[in-house]
Amino acid sequence: MDTRITLEARRRARGAIRPVTLAALAVIVILAIASWFLVIQPHEELVLSDAGGHPSSPVTTNAVQAPPPVNVEAMGTDQLLAEARKAMNDQRYLAPAGNNAFEFYLKALEREPGNAVATDALRETFPFAASAAEQQINAGNFNEAQREIDLLAKADPANYTLTILRSKLDAQRKVADKAQQEAADQARQQQLAAQKAAEDKAAAAKAEQQTTETVAASKPPASAASTRPASAPASQTAQAAAPVRETSTPAVLIRSINPRYPTQAQRARTEGFVVLSFTVTAEGATSNIKVVEAQPRHVFDRAAIDAVDRWKFKPATRNGEPVDSTVTNRINFTLTGQ
Repeated sequence: MDTRITLEARRRARGAIRPVTLAALAVIVILAIASWFLVIQPHEELVLSDAGGHPSSPVTTNAVQAPPPVNVEAMGTDQLLAEARKAMNDQRYLAPAGNNAFEFYLKALEREPGNAVATDALRETFPFAASAAEQQINAGNFNEAQREIDLLAKADPANYTLTILRSKLDAQRKVADKAQQEAADQARQQQLAAQKAAEDKAAAAKAEQQTTETVAASKPPASAASTRPASAPASQTAQAAAPVRETSTPAVLIRSINPRYPTQAQRARTEGFVVLSFTVTAEGATSNIKVVEAQPRHVFDRAAIDAVDRWKFKPATRNGEPVDSTVTNRINFTLTGQ
């Protein structure tokens, strides 16, 4: 046989095989695509349908608040799976507590470890349940978010999503605590400012009243009008011979310092007063401060003495000259407005 004829035949055979191979590969690809759409995908949808949900289902935190079934502990695996499917249909992935899909599936796994339906449902639904837990964090429902995260951890403790959720929950809690503390501090400062303003006003009014009373008490009585005729020589002689009357004015408080409320008494909600007697010097300072009366004893004494020690007066005068004088004052300690 001619060698050339043999080689030519072989080349023709190889050229015929190539189109057949390509056609076979095309058929295999078409069959693979068809099997995906006709077999694998319907199977996954069937499994997820048994679980009661689908990945395309929207996640919402407004789960239907259905009443929990009675006597869950007595339910069998099939009953638990049926309750889980109802919860999934209502999008009750993690809430409410005791009546949600994850708890029913976990209980089913306790009854029948390795149950394929429960295992697949928990795995497929985990991302959507995690999204629901994140929405609880964003809404500020921190206790509920913590419960849902703990429930997710029972289903898949090694899932990295749990680390992200826990970090976010911790950060949001710190932000909320800081905002709450700042609001409380601001309210406290406003309260203290209002209280101090009220105390200053009351102290000023009291000081003014005490000054008025002291001036009125020390003012000499008006001399009685003479009934004798103005032209009586004896009367004129007596008036001319009468000694000049001594004039005096009392000390006047010009600057007061509110006493510091003792911390221990403030915490114990204790109120009281201190009556002090002290000397106002000719320079207007206070000295020789003594406690005349106190109620309760030894609680507010030091605070009252320290305050009076810094008071300033316009000194008392006698015939126009400043002199030392003795003043008695009562200081009240009340918790009004605290």
